[in-house]
Amino acid sequence: MDFEFASPVKIVQRTARDFARQAVAPLVPGMEETGKFPRPLIRQMAEVGLLGLVTPKKYGGSELGYLARTVALAEISKVSAAVGMSLQVHHMQAAALLDWASKEQKDEYLPRLCRGEYLGTVAVTEPTGGSDLLGMATTARPERGGYLLNGSKCFITNAHLSGAPMIVAKTGEGSRGLSAFIVEKGAPGFVPGRNEHKMGMRGADTGELFFKNCRDPASGLMGDEGEGMKAALKTISEVGRPGMAAVALGILEASYDEALKFSKSRTLYGKPIANLQAIQWHVADIMVDLEATRLLCYRASWLKDRGRPDAATAMTMAKVYATEAACRASRKALEVHGGCGTMMEYAVQRLWRDAMVCVSAGGTTEIGKIVLSRAALN
Repeated sequence: MDFEFASPVKIVQRTARDFARQAVAPLVPGMEETGKFPRPLIRQMAEVGLLGLVTPKKYGGSELGYLARTVALAEISKVSAAVGMSLQVHHMQAAALLDWASKEQKDEYLPRLCRGEYLGTVAVTEPTGGSDLLGMATTARPERGGYLLNGSKCFITNAHLSGAPMIVAKTGEGSRGLSAFIVEKGAPGFVPGRNEHKMGMRGADTGELFFKNCRDPASGLMGDEGEGMKAALKTISEVGRPGMAAVALGILEASYDEALKFSKSRTLYGKPIANLQAIQWHVADIMVDLEATRLLCYRASWLKDRGRPDAATAMTMAKVYATEAACRASRKALEVHGGCGTMMEYAVQRLWRDAMVCVSAGGTTEIGKIVLSRAALN
């Protein structure tokens, strides 16, 4: 088994690492304070190719695939998980368009996403829940050659940064009763709501979307009517979950670095606390979780790039383990810092807060375990 990255993946990793350090890192304090995503960063990410990693070249992307995406997201998230999450959700809409959109929709929206005119998003979650798709209340009723949308979405990443989000709405009953739509920003009756005030991922734009007799033309329908549930589940399981696993991987890498740095520089009884066995055990635990997460993420991405049917299960496995491991590792890194870990000037407290958000994004750990147990038992 060859664990060496191909040259294009190495280039993406190096590009993302340099971009994170030079362009993203200076913005982190401001994002933490304001809770807002810096809009100029969208174009900057486009310029270095981060927005089109999974998009074919004919639409302006680089078509480098999911392993390249994973290493890029991890490098960005090591510096800012909020930016990493925003980027991975952007990729979700791009992937959904590739799988479900018409030729005209692909020609229109994929180049705009790659150019960084806006960040993409997929709006599924509602106030009544996210995992219960059949309990969705937002409706899309056929009317005069188009659809009339009514309802609301919540906890939507990039809600206020998207120019044409993908919306899943109810058009009938049962599993064939959901459909996916592209709704242009500024459409009459499409009203953005508040930007959520979050514990973690503070720089990620997370908000509400309201539809009040919002008219969407028939050309806004993605795929056929009734394919919304399949589109949502495939996009979440094969793009959203591995994306959040990669974000968690970045948090793990940062937690490891912060724990090492502090334990070597902090002295107690005249010696670095790295000499204490209790600290050494924390570091060892983080090491194991980090390496296990890396392997799960890389393998899942490798399977996806090869079109393997077991990729979706591997991606769910990576998401479940990586997000829980990020919580464990950031907590242990915080404990290595002692009282300093609770101070806002130390990055480790942000890592723990961001890790907690990873657990529910893209499907909770419990949902992931249900998916995995079904795959094993059936």
